[in-house]
Amino acid sequence: MDTALHPVTDAVRGVLLGYQIDWVADESPLKIAEKSRRTGLTWAEAADAVLTASAAKTAGGTNHYYVGSNKEMAIEFIDACAMWARAFDRAASEVEEEVFVDEDKDILTFTIRFASGLKIQALSSRPSNLRGRQGNVTIDEAAHHEHLAEVLKAALALTMWGAKVRLISSHNGVENLFNEIIQDSRAGKKRYSVHRITLDDACRDGLYRRICEVRGIKWSQEAEDQWKANLLRDTATQEDAQEEYYCVPKSGGGAYLSRALIEARMVDAPVLRFEGSTEFNAWPEPLREAEVRDWCERELRPPLADLDPALLHAFGEDFGRSADLTVIAPVALTQDLRRCVPFLVELRNVPFRQQEQILNYIVDRLPRLMAGALDARGNGQYLAEQAGYRYGTGRIEAVMLSQSWYLEHMPRFKAAFEDDLIALPRDMDVLNDLRAIQVIKGIPKLPDAKTGDQKNRHGDAAIAIALAYYASLQDTVEIEFQSTGLRETRATFDGYGGAERSTVQNDVGFGTVAGGNDFGGF
Repeated sequence: MDTALHPVTDAVRGVLLGYQIDWVADESPLKIAEKSRRTGLTWAEAADAVLTASAAKTAGGTNHYYVGSNKEMAIEFIDACAMWARAFDRAASEVEEEVFVDEDKDILTFTIRFASGLKIQALSSRPSNLRGRQGNVTIDEAAHHEHLAEVLKAALALTMWGAKVRLISSHNGVENLFNEIIQDSRAGKKRYSVHRITLDDACRDGLYRRICEVRGIKWSQEAEDQWKANLLRDTATQEDAQEEYYCVPKSGGGAYLSRALIEARMVDAPVLRFEGSTEFNAWPEPLREAEVRDWCERELRPPLADLDPALLHAFGEDFGRSADLTVIAPVALTQDLRRCVPFLVELRNVPFRQQEQILNYIVDRLPRLMAGALDARGNGQYLAEQAGYRYGTGRIEAVMLSQSWYLEHMPRFKAAFEDDLIALPRDMDVLNDLRAIQVIKGIPKLPDAKTGDQKNRHGDAAIAIALAYYASLQDTVEIEFQSTGLRETRATFDGYGGAERSTVQNDVGFGTVAGGNDFGGF
């Protein structure tokens, strides 16, 4: 989203609420807002229309056309524009009612003309009304237009000469074109800037306080909570309430990725699992290190040796210690831009140091390493921090998974499945983890409850693969590691079988391999 301030936003900064200011400030050529009912976004749009239509053409001024779904909406928008024109002291005519003939119909329009020679005009939702016009277009309550596709087609034609198009609406079902445009935009298939304003978002920015000011009543948090509860309770069904106030299109719940879609992207590739027992975890660290090193050599070296050295690679990691799994997902970027996961590693009940040891063993051997994304919530921050030190913070991202992260990046992840741009190991647990992603209050994410069988999974593989896909999209530069071969080895005998350690000098291109043995030891 382009967050550069609108050149005259300061004129309304003290009047509009935060989300309204963000909307006006976003000068993207195409933008779309999914919103709760009655949040005043159209009112803010009227301010933007006045500021634009009253400006000279040399200063970026242009006509503004408003397309609502009924006459009452048109009148309300034009009245708001007239109010803003007076507030900004912009010379404007009184509201004019005009009638023009379109084929066999008389079309009533409402117009305000400015001294700039430009105008704001509210039109009906008839697509042909936009023919022959030039200026910005607002399509209000877009999801409720009977012929949205045709109206939008007519509006987008105006962008050829630099006009901008804005879609504003509450939702009207998951299969509505309005929702499809939002999902495609989040997936990167369309270039709309997407704003999401739920009832909670609006109240956080002061909506109910503003309502209290207008109504002349005293605000309190208890009153606000009761007001919201009443709105939700009074709506016919819970599903309706979620759609009206929380941007959740009806029938939009359930699994985010279908079983058929996931299985269609699965290939024969291994899932390598290591579980730490109570006995193993009680061993001194040199013994644990030796045991894990043997496991890495036995289980990880063969699939790592099979990786194509000509391909770029990235990785993702979801962290767990005892309650959840740690899953490491390398990914190769093929010539045709598919993201292929050659294997997965699952670690259960493994100490932090051995998790770091296994991660380093893998990542040190990924050819042409681009980037990595690691779950940095809770104790996962340690592993993410160490990876940043070792491989460079410029290409290692510590990701704090949040609702906003899911909302922005999960649609692109889903699009990779839909477009056959991802391949992953064929495994029942991996399938169940991906199936666990649900749409919760309009956001594709994992529920709080556990998934899977008695092993108490929590969608761990899904998050690791999603982070790997995310990392593979980052604009980073690969770094090659080249050893000079200068090696100083000293044996240490700590009473644990004479475990050998090494110190290594490396000639590194653009980064540093820090600590431990060359390529993966401790």
